[in-house]
Amino acid sequence: MAKLEVHQFPARSDNYGVLVHDPETGATASIDAPDADAVIEALYQKGWTLTHILITHHHGDHTAGNKRLKALTGCIIVGPKVEARSIPAIDVEVSEGDGVAIGNSNALVIETPGHTRGHISYLFPEDGIVFVGDTLFSVGCGKLLEGDARMMWHSLQKLMALPPETQLYCGHEYTRANAKFALTVEPGNAALQARAVEAEELAKKRQPALPTTIGRELATNPFLRPSSPEIQKRLGMEGRELWEVFGETRRRKDKF
Repeated sequence: MAKLEVHQFPARSDNYGVLVHDPETGATASIDAPDADAVIEALYQKGWTLTHILITHHHGDHTAGNKRLKALTGCIIVGPKVEARSIPAIDVEVSEGDGVAIGNSNALVIETPGHTRGHISYLFPEDGIVFVGDTLFSVGCGKLLEGDARMMWHSLQKLMALPPETQLYCGHEYTRANAKFALTVEPGNAALQARAVEAEELAKKRQPALPTTIGRELATNPFLRPSSPEIQKRLGMEGRELWEVFGETRRRKDKF
C-alpha cells in the first residue's frame, strides 16, 4: 500500500495548512481550511484534487475556507459532532473512535478537548501521522479557551501515548516563542536548549520547525512534562497532581 503524501504550506499570518494525498486513488484531504486561496494554490502546485476537508475545531482560522472550497470542488467536510453547529458546510459529524477514509488510508478520530470543547485530532496509524489542530504545538499547547486544565491534560495524555516516532502536524508555527517560554520553566533541559537554537536557525531561513514528532515533544515540551522535577520545583508545585502542574504552566504561558 502506498504511503500518504503530505504537503505543508503557510496560510494567513501564522497558520499552517496541510494536504494529505493518497496516490493510489487520488483522494486528497485538507486538514482544516484556514484560507481558501492558500489551499487552492497548494492544490494547484501539487496537481491534486480536493475530496475532503478534515476539521479539527470550529475556530474561524480553521474553517474560513469551508464554503468556498466546497462550492469549487464538491468536497466532503468532516468535523467534530460536538461542534457541528459552528462548522460551516459540515457533511459528516464524527466522535471518538470513528474512522475517516481518505482513499485507501484510514484516519482514527481522537477527541482532544480543552482548546475548544469539541476539538478532535486525526490519527493515521498506518502512516504514523497525527494532525492535532490547536491542541498541541511544537514546544507548546493551545490556550484553554473552552475547557480547563484537567480536560486538556487528559487530551494531551492521549497524544503522549502514541508511538514516539509519530509525525505531528499542528495548526500554527509558534516554536521560537514557545521555546523561549519553555526555557523559563525548565532551563536545565539540554534537549530543549538545542531545540531553541534550531528554531532560531530555521526562522532565519524562513523555514518552519514543523512537523515535529511525539518523541521530540515528550523530550522538550513543558506542557507534556509536568512530572519533571525541575519544572515542579521552579513552579513551587513539588508533589502536586500532574494536571495541576500542567495548569500552572499554562497559566504562566498566558502571562508570558
